[in-house]
Amino acid sequence: MSRQESDREDLLREATALVERVELSAAGWDEPIVVGFRRDGSLSVFFGPDPVYQFNAAGELRRAFTSGLLYKAERGGLVALRRERGEREVALVRNALTAEETTDFLNAAHRRFTELAAALGRGSFTITGQVPIDANVITRVQEWLATLPRSIPVAPAAGLRR
Repeated sequence: MSRQESDREDLLREATALVERVELSAAGWDEPIVVGFRRDGSLSVFFGPDPVYQFNAAGELRRAFTSGLLYKAERGGLVALRRERGEREVALVRNALTAEETTDFLNAAHRRFTELAAALGRGSFTITGQVPIDANVITRVQEWLATLPRSIPVAPAAGLRR
């Protein structure tokens, strides 16, 4: 693990595992939003460098990054990992979220997705890039958001397989 971290400068170009992806600017967000789908249909959403949410093909949250913490699905719950840098190494400090913390985290995520869906529905966005250029990624994103349950499901594990 690198001791120096930097924000991703061009997710649209670099996130090649997301075979369909779109970058947009939307009302209410200061940073560009990148949304993309892997070949298996799993979705990743980058609200700028933070927060980031990654789902598996079943629509279950498998990973997230927000407020400097990495969250991963584990046994249907969430675990927060915090990097602690020592002089020679980086350690990941693990903290399993309580049921209440998990609910609060998922509710905050759901609010962000609801706001994004509303901005897309109102047309309050501008596409700043898309791969492939002729795909209709926005419609696919809108369809995915429309199926997101109020209570976001958490994957059994952080891996992509279901």
